[in-house]
Amino acid sequence: MLRIMIAVDGSDLALDAVHHALELVRRGGLQATLVLGHVQEEATLLELATQGADAVAEASVEAGSHLLASAVALVEAAGVPYETELGLGPVAATLVDMVERCGCDALFIGARGLGGLRGALLGSVSQQLVHMSPVPVTVVKHAEADAQV
Repeated sequence: MLRIMIAVDGSDLALDAVHHALELVRRGGLQATLVLGHVQEEATLLELATQGADAVAEASVEAGSHLLASAVALVEAAGVPYETELGLGPVAATLVDMVERCGCDALFIGARGLGGLRGALLGSVSQQLVHMSPVPVTVVKHAEADAQV
């Protein structure tokens, strides 16, 4: 069975990628386990010094679980097998590590749909993943981005 990592950050853009995967499972007959992956950026030295490492780690796990909740609800409602993964570090590099560690066959990520010079200047996570990922990356554009063209 395929294993598809879906990058989830709590945004509607990330939910677009979840919807896309669920549509492939529902209409395309794809059999897959979805791995909902979320990455928290590392705490600053000030946060660590004032709150302590344990408190910061606990807050990161809580925040990650909260940001995964909408995606988890969608996947559970669809009855599709899934797992969740939380990572800590630079987003693109950590997602690549998670893909490799979890044995995923593909990676889905939502995107703002910015192209050309504006997209290049932003250095988006989706662009980084296209270059860094050892597996195929599907960038799912937000429906509103298509309507603005």
